[in-house]
Amino acid sequence: MDLIALLKSQFLCHLIFCYVFIASGLIINTLQLFTLLLWPINKQLFRKINCRLSYCISSQLVMLLEWWSGSECIIHTDPRAYPKYGKENAIVVLNHKFEIDFLCGWSLAERFGVLGGSKVLAKKELAYVPIIGWMWYFTEMVFCTRKWEQDRKTVSESLLHLRDYPEKYFFLIHCEGTRFTEKKHQISMQVAQAKGLPSLKHHLLPRTKGFAITVRSLRNVVSAVYDCTLNFRNNENPTLLGVLNGKKYHADLYVRTPSRRSTPARAPSPGRPWCPRGGPGRSSTGCSGPRCCSTRSSASSSTWSAVAPP
Repeated sequence: MDLIALLKSQFLCHLIFCYVFIASGLIINTLQLFTLLLWPINKQLFRKINCRLSYCISSQLVMLLEWWSGSECIIHTDPRAYPKYGKENAIVVLNHKFEIDFLCGWSLAERFGVLGGSKVLAKKELAYVPIIGWMWYFTEMVFCTRKWEQDRKTVSESLLHLRDYPEKYFFLIHCEGTRFTEKKHQISMQVAQAKGLPSLKHHLLPRTKGFAITVRSLRNVVSAVYDCTLNFRNNENPTLLGVLNGKKYHADLYVRTPSRRSTPARAPSPGRPWCPRGGPGRSSTGCSGPRCCSTRSSASSSTWSAVAPP
């Protein structure tokens, strides 16, 4: 076992893996370029082919996480919701704290057979990154500039194009907008306090506009919202380099599926928090902000205790 671990940490193995990934990725990107000829003839066929080609790239990174490093990701969810995963389009809201968050998100999509067609709301600059960025472009990923006046129109148009997408997909959103750090958390909670919003211990204050426009644009196409929280055991701080070196990590992914009736179709007004019990501000159920929402969170945590079957 020590010999295998030593082998995985060798630079030559890393070089071979990178060579295979880059070579195969560029070949697949070239094939994707040729599929553009199909777009004016048969758009749905173009999409189905690119889903398969995209899978050939992203599955290599999932393999790196699950097989090469042997990392484990246990899903905790309501057993009643588990059978629907992968059989419906869904918006996946995931916290952004670790370097390999996206790999765990891809692992979730792979587990339920929707990796090839899954989407993400990503920065526009990533579209120019060879292999992965180009792959995302051909699979109609949604890109944003983080400037709301520009994104209001472009993001909405990109999302509306996905309404007739032929494959099932997960649409991943990091509502925090940036990776969690203690400094960012301190600034974020100062903003939350100034706006009278609940204080969060392990998350940044979420940005609601991107989520709201996604829900509104994909309403009646997306069947559910998966509220996901990812954490690693024993205070592990996973990195891509650690995965490449074959280091095993142990992740827990908590997935909650709130009622669609409680999902907002628009962003809440400034200073008026959205409460899952009924909507922005003080809802019909008597929500009064932080106290109500914190009670709601502790009450719903019991539904996460059930571990879904592998």
